[in-house]
Amino acid sequence: MKPLPSVRVNHRIAIPRSELQLSFVRSSGPGGQNVNKVNSKAQLHWNVAASRALPDDVRDRLLSRFARRINHRGELVLTSQRYRDQLKNIDDCLAKLRELVLAVATAPRLRKKTSLPRRAREARLREKRAAAEKKRRRGPPSVDD
Repeated sequence: MKPLPSVRVNHRIAIPRSELQLSFVRSSGPGGQNVNKVNSKAQLHWNVAASRALPDDVRDRLLSRFARRINHRGELVLTSQRYRDQLKNIDDCLAKLRELVLAVATAPRLRKKTSLPRRAREARLREKRAAAEKKRRRGPPSVDD
């Protein structure tokens, strides 16, 4: 098997191959007798916490957003058994990794607080007064009536 080059996520982030560990196990699903003989399911392990490939802000977002996918050792574990071919499953794992990192590569835009327009505030207060008046009329009549 040829060594994998670094995984290029964007112009700023590239994960070196030395940080990724691949292992292979027997896949479930279709494949007939072949599935009992060939280790085609790919498992990719990447220690996110110790990775030097990610900037600190991206690492923090990755650790918080995908915390359920990261084990107690700080490793992100991805698996693929979509294909019967081991190399295609490796490519699928790398594509999944690229998508996860790309999802947190850019910081989310902060929401600008805007004030409510004056007309909307006045309309809300009018509706509140109308509802209060309606409820007041439902009560028993006052002694003045």
